[in-house]
Amino acid sequence: MSYIEMLNSCKTYEMGDSKIYANKDVNFAIEKGELAIILGASGAGKSTVLNILGGMDSNDQGKVVIDGKDISDYTPKQLTTYRRNDVGFVFQFYNLVQNLTAKENVELASEIVENALDVSQVLKDVGLANRMNNFPSQLSGGEQQRVAIARAIAKNPKILLCDEPTGALDYQTGKQVLQILQDMCTQKGATVVIVTHNAAIAPIANRVIHMHDAQVKNIEVNSNPQSIAEIEW
Repeated sequence: MSYIEMLNSCKTYEMGDSKIYANKDVNFAIEKGELAIILGASGAGKSTVLNILGGMDSNDQGKVVIDGKDISDYTPKQLTTYRRNDVGFVFQFYNLVQNLTAKENVELASEIVENALDVSQVLKDVGLANRMNNFPSQLSGGEQQRVAIARAIAKNPKILLCDEPTGALDYQTGKQVLQILQDMCTQKGATVVIVTHNAAIAPIANRVIHMHDAQVKNIEVNSNPQSIAEIEW
């Protein structure tokens, strides 16, 4: 069994008399320690997949198996525990608390779990050793995104879920952020899932899940993912 499996997963919304499929019979698997990219245009259904994997939304049909457990059967309380202990989130727009320092923002996450990593060390790992006591307004966009990544990593999650993590960043800063995420897999053995519309970054992934019209259309497996330095967009 794969580490992450979505099996015949469906998510629908009612719009008047119409039924809208956000996800329709979605099937894929991701192995432990992989960097997987879910690729598709806006409206393809990829963010819905990410929200379901992260326990922020639930599917209407099918299974969502994470590390051998079907979270689609979880109660709201179980989903809260799952989100707290097993999942790290990185969003496009950072979501930092403005009146807390970089270190305090990361501590917010580390303090809610039992097996958290050392906050100072995690900030050093993402290149912010000298910025720990700065507030978000004193940091560049790339530095704020690295704080957000550190916050997610500090929980020591089973899965790191990233929704367009480079979408608000310039080219060079975006590559630095992707390097951190790729290093999480290759050096730390983390399982990272990135949602993006940017096809140019697909070669860095072990697995690319192509979505269109709420369905998985194709899955590519890269036996030799490219380094971040080799890609351009």
